[in-house]
Amino acid sequence: MTLGEICKNICSGGTPLKGNSEFYENGTIPWLRTQEVVFNEITKTECFITETAVKKTSAKWIPANCVIVAISGASAGRCAINKIPLTTNQHCLNMEINSNVAHYKYVFYCVQNQYNELLDKKEGARGDLNASRIKSLKIPVPSLSVQERIVNVLDNFDAICSDLNIGLPAEIDARKKQYEYYRDLLLNFDPLGTVLAQASKQASNN
Repeated sequence: MTLGEICKNICSGGTPLKGNSEFYENGTIPWLRTQEVVFNEITKTECFITETAVKKTSAKWIPANCVIVAISGASAGRCAINKIPLTTNQHCLNMEINSNVAHYKYVFYCVQNQYNELLDKKEGARGDLNASRIKSLKIPVPSLSVQERIVNVLDNFDAICSDLNIGLPAEIDARKKQYEYYRDLLLNFDPLGTVLAQASKQASNN
């Protein structure tokens, strides 16, 4: 299915006029910029805007657990998940996933896995991504139970890779390569049952 087909809502954000103090001064609303989109989970933002900015500009609230894809410049193609409700600038494409069809974290992993494919879709002098091209990106959509198993396996490997207290740098590098290997196999579904069994066993042993 395409990303557009599995989303409840897709929108971009907006950047309130920088010179207007009423849009930023004493702002409390989290406002995400593309440089903060780095294949991560967003729990806070560096910048904030005001209620007035939301009312008077194209900046808008999005719910937690959207898949956010940067669509402009050097950041284009990178993705993230917002763990808090927030607003974004206009260079973020925000996808609210239909939970009856897909698990948001599974979609995140699929988009992350197709980063190079997204880079190939960049166009123009600045290397921007067209929103319609992102929405037309196809990902495999197995049952929700299979998606959840894949997410659990990849989350376990991700936790191991992210824990800087585990082992020596060489061991951490080996874990990253192992994670990438299983991620690619899982998302290619070849063969799914065998891969899930191997990856789950490997994750539990660690």
